[in-house]
Amino acid sequence: MGAGGFLRWAWRQLTSMRTALILLFALAVASIPGSILPQRGNNPLLVDEWIAEQPTLGPIMDSLGFFDVYGAPWFAAVYLLLFISLIGCVLPRVGVHWQAMRSQPPAAPRHLKRMSEFTEQQVAASPVQVIDEQAERLRRDRWRVRTGATEDTVWLSAEKGYLRETGNLVFHLALVLVLVAVAVGGLFGWRGNVIVKEGNGFSNTLTQYDAWGGGRLATANTIPPFAFTLDDFAVEFERSEAQRGSPRLFRATVDLQREPGGDIEREAIEVNYPISIAGAKVFLVGHGYAPTFIVRDAGGGIVYDDSVPFLPQDGNFTSTGVVKVPDTSPQLGFQGIFLPTSAIDDIRGPHSVFPDADDPSVFLSAWEGDLGLDSGVPQSIYSLETEQMEQIGLRALIPGQTWDFAGGEIEFTGWQRWASFQIAFDPGKEAALAASILAMVGLTVSLFTRRRRLWVKAQPAAGGSSLVQVAGLAKSEAGDVGEDVARVRDSFDDDDREDRR
Repeated sequence: MGAGGFLRWAWRQLTSMRTALILLFALAVASIPGSILPQRGNNPLLVDEWIAEQPTLGPIMDSLGFFDVYGAPWFAAVYLLLFISLIGCVLPRVGVHWQAMRSQPPAAPRHLKRMSEFTEQQVAASPVQVIDEQAERLRRDRWRVRTGATEDTVWLSAEKGYLRETGNLVFHLALVLVLVAVAVGGLFGWRGNVIVKEGNGFSNTLTQYDAWGGGRLATANTIPPFAFTLDDFAVEFERSEAQRGSPRLFRATVDLQREPGGDIEREAIEVNYPISIAGAKVFLVGHGYAPTFIVRDAGGGIVYDDSVPFLPQDGNFTSTGVVKVPDTSPQLGFQGIFLPTSAIDDIRGPHSVFPDADDPSVFLSAWEGDLGLDSGVPQSIYSLETEQMEQIGLRALIPGQTWDFAGGEIEFTGWQRWASFQIAFDPGKEAALAASILAMVGLTVSLFTRRRRLWVKAQPAAGGSSLVQVAGLAKSEAGDVGEDVARVRDSFDDDDREDRR
């Protein structure tokens, strides 16, 4: 075969439709780990926790790129091979189809009886008249028609359904555009999540995000410098028995500054109604409660006074969180459960029975010792490392109550709401949407257009009549040319009846 022959063979294999379908399936399978496993670009802390919980499997999967699927070399290889395969498969077909669109239908074959659909009858008209009338009819029905003649036969060749291949090519070209749009979004796009408490602000810088992930070419310089303050977060829940606890309204009212030194704008963000800023969109994706605590040391000095976001664990917003107080000796930590509408039973223990704060309380577990903040290993703000700590007590508190313990006291002063925002910039999404619509249009045209050919031959017969043969051939498996052949045959019967009148 030689090197040149091998390269030609490899190129033909790569650019075949079968290979493109296999690669498309492989890309879909390769995307599954990115959907079910935490990714470093979105939540690196969760990735570290997953690896810590799976000390044997976790490092192996990390080395194979399962926690950064869309940046892994093997995913990029499948993606690029699919891209090359589609281009190599589609572009040559575009040239062939363009030539077919400009060419005339093929001449009528010698033996029409071999076609899948065939009929023969005698018509009371001359051969030239028969072919001219049928050519006019078929052109009116948008057939591409070619006529010709031999020594004793006049023939007609007609073809219809070129849009089938056009739709097929549009569909595959749209897939290429989708891949390009996804690549642009993957390279230049970014997204991040942040929790903002009522009354607090957010500046669009990397250090402000709780989690941020960007493409290979996305940098801090590409992030628009806007800021906003969460002025109010309105929540309403259904209280009727039929829909008790169902969300009725989530709305975040923010004071937005689109650029440094710019005017303050008041905007409302609701679920599915984001705001757009310099190409980025700010989505409201979640909310919860942030209980407020004051912690005093043994001497009565205030060492902590702040609200802490607690994460909801169920639909009634039973929420968990921790309070870390490093400025005491020994250091203090509190694990808590916040209940907006508190209840307790022997089976479920403390839990909330309604998502709104009708009867709030908090259950705290106090620990003292070393929080491990000086170890250099990053910690989640929502978990407490208790390996080097000792539990000193448990207590339930309602707003205004104080718990005195050996090393000081903690007061539960109330709560406020927090909202979770996702800020995303995806420069390829509009192009991907347009390409997806184009792909559906092309696929629809390809599926519902029938490519077929008709031939009509007319020879002189006795009495000035003509012996007419009509045949048809479907160019696709789903095509049916029998109706077209029958329509031509019936037109001869109509002409004969008209002549008799």
